Amino acid sequence: MKRKEFNRLSVLAITSLLFPPFLQAAIAVSKRPSPTQRKFVSKAVDELIEEIKRNISDNELSQLFENCFPNTLDTTVFFELHNGVPDTYVITGDIDAMWQRDSSAQVNPYLPLCAKDKELSLMVEGLIRRQTRNILLDPYANAFYKDASKISQWKNDKTEMKPGVHERKWELDSLCYCIRLAHRYWKITGNVSAFNETWLQAMKLAVATMKEQQRKNDKGTYHFQRVGNPHDTLINSGYGSDVKYTGMICSAFRNSDDATTYLYNIPENLFAVTALQQLAEMIQTVFPNENFAKECLELASEVEQAVKDYGIAHHKDFGKIYAYECDGKGNYLFMEDAGIPGLITIPYLGYGNMNDEIYQRTRSFALSKDNPYFFRSEKYEGTGSPHLDWKGNMIWHLGIISRAITSVNDEEIKYCLHLLKTTHAGKGFMHEGFRKNNSNDFTRPWFAWANSYFGELILKIYADKKHLLQQ
Repeated sequence: MKRKEFNRLSVLAITSLLFPPFLQAAIAVSKRPSPTQRKFVSKAVDELIEEIKRNISDNELSQLFENCFPNTLDTTVFFELHNGVPDTYVITGDIDAMWQRDSSAQVNPYLPLCAKDKELSLMVEGLIRRQTRNILLDPYANAFYKDASKISQWKNDKTEMKPGVHERKWELDSLCYCIRLAHRYWKITGNVSAFNETWLQAMKLAVATMKEQQRKNDKGTYHFQRVGNPHDTLINSGYGSDVKYTGMICSAFRNSDDATTYLYNIPENLFAVTALQQLAEMIQTVFPNENFAKECLELASEVEQAVKDYGIAHHKDFGKIYAYECDGKGNYLFMEDAGIPGLITIPYLGYGNMNDEIYQRTRSFALSKDNPYFFRSEKYEGTGSPHLDWKGNMIWHLGIISRAITSVNDEEIKYCLHLLKTTHAGKGFMHEGFRKNNSNDFTRPWFAWANSYFGELILKIYADKKHLLQQ
């Protein structure tokens, strides 16, 4: 990103003019629950908060970090020990259900601390164990309940709903996030307690599900229909749009829980390449099971080659870039969604690198007016999502954070921090989306994934570019 692109917005970055010290002091008030009301307490997390805060010169930004970084632990974690075995249920915030994706992302910033905080390590181990059971219950489901007797509001969906399932939308990233969490936890802690035969069975089911959704010979067993919003249902009797077999994996829904336009979602497939490689490493080391590890690597290679053959297309203004979705028959969707995985977050999730030319061109497209979900006003700019298209022109905090977390440009990172600091509507937390010209018009005041991701961004800046926090 070139420095000159920020000239038109430089005045907005002068936060001392927009938020003078006396106003910052008024806003910078802790919004954490009292210690006795917090769901889970980690001494290591609290100590890290104090360390980071000492290195943030801006009072409001410092308080945002203190509010957001521990929000998952403070408000969404339900941790128990059953005969010494940990079990952890993590809700998203304002919805009493656990998404495989969200729960993985919510705890991700805490993983480095697990090596020195035994209770925190047990909490994450408990989450991995619960995710394992969820996969075995239904690898196609995206969200689950703690109490299997709870009746889902989506019980009338035309699919194979099971007790304990909140929603049964097939999203490839749900399985990838579970693998990513397990792999990173294992690499950091070395703890293999959760990686037993039951976990191996779940992983084999996950890989079998991915292979079924390559749809080499038929459409597979999964189908889904819902009455109402067209973003919430699949065409063709619940099987989605027709595709040509390529080697990629069909994903019926995106990370936003919206139906895909074309079933080959490129960010999801590149995430699967990385996840399958990570899974193969674990299988080779922890068990070992060379045959299954080889199966994972062969699938990863097949998917990666298919993306190279079918997922890259020529854009008239940006040249060869990753499409967001395709069908293998020559149809492409050029857009970016603020959710993760997205085009911008491909290297963040472990595939390729920031300097790759195709990625850089794709990133430039995603942050331009050519992306139909990149919104800009005189005050703010950022990526949105079709998921909130009914409200129109809603910028997502996840999108702004992703832009910053994948940037190496100081001015761009500072600009993103400015956007995050000036769009929380005085609530002290991140939200889902806010109106492009009015941040007081927002959705989801309690969205733990966005809060954790903001905390993760601050940690990355602290590690890589501490001077930006001290300015």
